[in-house]
Amino acid sequence: MTALTLSTAGAATLRADALVVGVAKGPKGPVVAAGAEAVDKAYDGRLAAVLDALGATGAEGETTKLPSPAGLKAPVVLAVGLGPAPDEDESFDEEALRRAAGSAARALHGSKKAAFALPLEDASAVTAVAEGALLGAYAFTSYQGGGKKGAAAKNGGPKLPLAEVALLGGKPRDKEHKAAVERAIVVASEVNTARDLINTPPNDLTPAAFASIASATAKEHGLKVQVLDEKALTKGGYGGIMGVGKGSENPPRLVKISYTHPEAEKHLAFVGKGITYDSGGISLKPAGHNETMKCDMSGAAAVFASVVAVARLGMPVNVTGWLALAENMPSGSATRPGDVLRMYSGKTVEVLNTDAEGRLVLGDALTKASEDNPDAIIDVATLTGAMVLALGDRTFGIMANDDAFRTAVHEIAEEVGEQSWPMPLPADLRKTMDSPTADIANMGVRMGGGLVAGLFLQEFVGEGITWAHLDIAGPAFHEGAPYGYTPKGGTGSAVRTLVRLAERTATGDLG
Repeated sequence: MTALTLSTAGAATLRADALVVGVAKGPKGPVVAAGAEAVDKAYDGRLAAVLDALGATGAEGETTKLPSPAGLKAPVVLAVGLGPAPDEDESFDEEALRRAAGSAARALHGSKKAAFALPLEDASAVTAVAEGALLGAYAFTSYQGGGKKGAAAKNGGPKLPLAEVALLGGKPRDKEHKAAVERAIVVASEVNTARDLINTPPNDLTPAAFASIASATAKEHGLKVQVLDEKALTKGGYGGIMGVGKGSENPPRLVKISYTHPEAEKHLAFVGKGITYDSGGISLKPAGHNETMKCDMSGAAAVFASVVAVARLGMPVNVTGWLALAENMPSGSATRPGDVLRMYSGKTVEVLNTDAEGRLVLGDALTKASEDNPDAIIDVATLTGAMVLALGDRTFGIMANDDAFRTAVHEIAEEVGEQSWPMPLPADLRKTMDSPTADIANMGVRMGGGLVAGLFLQEFVGEGITWAHLDIAGPAFHEGAPYGYTPKGGTGSAVRTLVRLAERTATGDLG
C-alpha cells in the first residue's frame, strides 16, 4: 500500500513529484484553502486568479495541474476542489477532505511522491486526509502485466498507484496526530484488503480459497479461526449453507474468526454474506446480470477486513466474524425451486427462488452467531436489488430489531463518510413469506423486497439479541467512473462503519 507520513517540512522546500493544495468554491470564484499559504506566495498571491483563468471552480473532486513557479521544489502543483467554502468560523467537512485527498491521489497515479498541503486543523482532519489519500491511491493490478511487478504500466495498462504521501501541516510528535495517522493506515489497508478480495476473479476466490486466506491472516495477527468444511456443515445441519452450495463443484465453508481483548466488556458479532459467485442457481440470472457477481461476497470481505482492523488497532472489545461462504451454481445437484431446506436453527424453508440465496447462508450464520450471546449482531450483505432500486448505488440500507441501535449505526456510518439510510421492518410483510409446506418461504411480495429479506433474516436472530442488517447491494461494487476515493470495482463498503462501531462499543458510547 502507499506509504504515508506526517512531515514538518515546508511546502516550498519539500522535494516531491507534485504538491497538492486545496481550493474551495467561493461566491466570486475559487478560494485557496488553508495549508497552501506558501504555495500561494510563490504565485505572488495570484494562485486563485490563475486557477480561475484556467476554469477551475473549486467544485468537489475537481483537479487542476499547474507548473510550479520559482521557489517551489516540486515541479507540479495539483489543485483539488473541496466544494463550497465554509463560513469564517467553520471548518471543512471531514468527508470533503477525504474525497479531495482521494481525488488528488487518483490524479497522481504513476507518481513516486506527493506532498499534501490540505487543511489539517485537528486530528480528525488528519485522519480524513490520510484515509482519503490511501483509499484514492488504490489500484487492483494483480492480473495485469504478465505477472511481472511494475509491468502493467509499461505494457500500456493502468499506472501504478502513488507510492508515497507526505502530509504537510501535521504534527509528527503530537500523540493525537500520530494516532490519527496510524489508525488511518490500518483502516485504509483493511478497506483495500476487502477491495482486493471483491475484485479477485471467482475462479481464484472459491469458498475454500477465501477460507484459506482468512486462516493465514488470522495466524499472522494472532486471531482464532475455525473453518467448517462441507462434511462438518452437513453433519452440523447447516441446511441453508449446504443448500446453496451443493450445486457447485467448489463446496461451501463457514469461517469463524475471533478477536478477544483481556479488558473487553462487550462482544460484537459481525456476519457476512460470502457468495463467491452468484449465477442465481436454477433460477438463473438473465444475461447482463452475471458479469459482476464475483462481488456477491462483499459482505464477508467487509466482515473479515473489519475484524482484522479491530485486532490491529488493539481495541478493548471482543469481535467475532462469521463468513458464510458458498458458490451458487446450477447443476444436477443444485437446490430446486420448491425444495425445502432444514436450517441450522431447525426451521424449514421452502425455496421459491434459488437466486434469493444470500438470506439462506446468512440464516445459518446468524443462528450460529447467536449461540455466543453477543451484545449485538450486525450482518452485512449484498442482499437485494430492491435496495438498490430504493436507495441508489451509493447508499446502503440499515434495518434492525432495535430503533435506537439502527439510529446509532446510521449516525456512525454517516460520520465515517459511508452513505446509509434507516429502513423499516413492516410486520405486515412477514405474512407474505408464509408457506403451506414449510415454516417460512425464502420469498415474499416483490414490492418492498429488501424489507422482506430483512424480515427473513430476523427470524434467525437469537431471542433478546440486538441486531442490525446492512444491505450494501448498491455501494459494494462501483461500475462507473472513479470519484473521490472510490475506485471502479470493489469499494470495501461497510468496513469503516464496522470499525467505528467497534470503537464506540469499546469506549462505552453505545451503552
